[in-house]
Amino acid sequence: MLTRGVLLGDRYRLSERVATGGMGAVWRGTDVLLEREVAVKVLLPSLVADQEFTARFRAEARMLAALRHPGVVAVHDVGQAVLADGGQVDYLVMEYVEGEPLSARVRAAGRLDPATTMSVLAQAADALHTAHLAGIVHRDVKPGNLLVKADGSVVLVDFGIARSRSMAGLTAANMVLGTASYMSPEQATGQSVSAATDVYALGAVAYFCLAGQPPFQGDNPLAVALRHTQEEPAALPPGTPPAVAAVVARALEKRPADRFGSAADMAAAAADARDSTLASIPVSARPPWALAAPTPGTPSATPAATPPVPAFAPPPAPTPAPPAAPTPSVGPTPTGQPAPIGAAPIGAAAVRTPAGFAASPTTGSGSTREDVFREGSSGRRRQLLIGAGAVALVALIAVAVVALRPGQEPGGTDRPPALAGESAAAPDDVALNPGDASTSGPPPSGAPDASRTASAAPTGSGGRTDAPTSAPDPRTTTPGSTPTGKASSRPTPTGSAAGRPNPYTAAQACGSGYQVIDSATLTGGDGQRKGRVFLMYHSGTGANCVVTLKDTAVGTKTAASAYLEVQGRTRSTDSGSFDYYAGPVRASAAGTCVKWGGTTGGVSYGSGFEHCD
Repeated sequence: MLTRGVLLGDRYRLSERVATGGMGAVWRGTDVLLEREVAVKVLLPSLVADQEFTARFRAEARMLAALRHPGVVAVHDVGQAVLADGGQVDYLVMEYVEGEPLSARVRAAGRLDPATTMSVLAQAADALHTAHLAGIVHRDVKPGNLLVKADGSVVLVDFGIARSRSMAGLTAANMVLGTASYMSPEQATGQSVSAATDVYALGAVAYFCLAGQPPFQGDNPLAVALRHTQEEPAALPPGTPPAVAAVVARALEKRPADRFGSAADMAAAAADARDSTLASIPVSARPPWALAAPTPGTPSATPAATPPVPAFAPPPAPTPAPPAAPTPSVGPTPTGQPAPIGAAPIGAAAVRTPAGFAASPTTGSGSTREDVFREGSSGRRRQLLIGAGAVALVALIAVAVVALRPGQEPGGTDRPPALAGESAAAPDDVALNPGDASTSGPPPSGAPDASRTASAAPTGSGGRTDAPTSAPDPRTTTPGSTPTGKASSRPTPTGSAAGRPNPYTAAQACGSGYQVIDSATLTGGDGQRKGRVFLMYHSGTGANCVVTLKDTAVGTKTAASAYLEVQGRTRSTDSGSFDYYAGPVRASAAGTCVKWGGTTGGVSYGSGFEHCD
């Protein structure tokens, strides 16, 4: 029997049980040889005799020990021990992480601000990519398995149900492992898991951070899992930046092929969304934690990575929220504004941030292509897994409903602040109605994916080849001025251009019902972002819309353009000298490939024919 003071392997003295999970218990302990604090995960006695569980337990220890990443809990040792009563135990020794579950942080704050959420997402995705490179799929990514340290850095724990691609035969038939609230459709229907499975789960975690509740809830795990396969989540809270919403939407695609191509791509997209949120805040007013850091790249499975940017900032003073963009939202609106949480660095003062959102700086250079949907996929429609998949799900859960826990584990309780390597029994599920996952807000949107090279664009005024609007153009009207002529149906700026952020969003420019499906960042040779080109899609009409938003010389007439070409038709272009944006250029393109692009600040982008479905 395990009790306080037991010495395992003549080396690890147990002092306090800190968590209990599906495969075992985690104890706080001491490595008496090296005189350091450790976490010891002990396999449940009832499972020691099960050769399958012990084989997985030891194999996972070997795989995890090979990982080197600050965002992955380190494994120090694995062994077996015979207790005084003759019982035998298998144990895993890990680093002891002083931290708090992300689930507890969100519950304490209500919800997190977009920039903080994207910082957490970037760190966690970067850590997951390291595991994926080693052939490990976590399969139970959830807020309770992300520990937040005092400095805001995030550590991924509890690979207790992780499975290597080489261990496909070591999971019992018809066993579905994972947590229902964050379970991917393919995982819920018993299909093969992959890195995309973890990407989906991390997207659901981001949704939980932003909305204060997971994407779906139900009376039982089966109901929750079914909703993941058949429904779309409700809209994120009003004011969520489109760039942030786009990252979450792409991660939560039903088809694995429509999600980010890798966790590294997701990390880069999250970092860019964080940066675009920060771009609307003057440098002097940015939170002290929002420091420029390298964009997550492709980590190795062995070398240590650069320490991540802390994720949590001191609470900002409240400021009035800007007007919401015209896209309607059907999701619930939590009361109050989210605030960054956690301890501030010594001497740091609280800062003000627009609409209660923290943000971080733009750091990248070069022109980046930002696909909200992976190239080669439809890019315009979410595919629902129904019919046979739902039937398979019912059969699987009938066999393994215990594994589909919505966020709790039998007999578990919330962990204390000091945590290590095991799931907390945190209630991560809160009710949320189904709806449209799109949203809009002040900053430009887009989710970065592949990098593309920009070319210098010609300057000067050009002509548009599609029908112009006769109303006064807000693109060339200073916010607050009184235009002459007919009233315009174009959107009104959401803020002043005096602070140099663009007061318009792509959703406002294109109109209600359009959602970002692709975007490209236009970055000059000086490393400064000149603007962004957005490809939008209206699922109700099948129409596309392209708009180029300026990020430099905002409020001053400079050359810009946007174009859209539907395969088999003449290209439509809007070009000239504009204060805020070029476009919108719209065309019906349901089931037809399109080319799109634009220029501003002397930088151009043009796509090939794509988004064909």
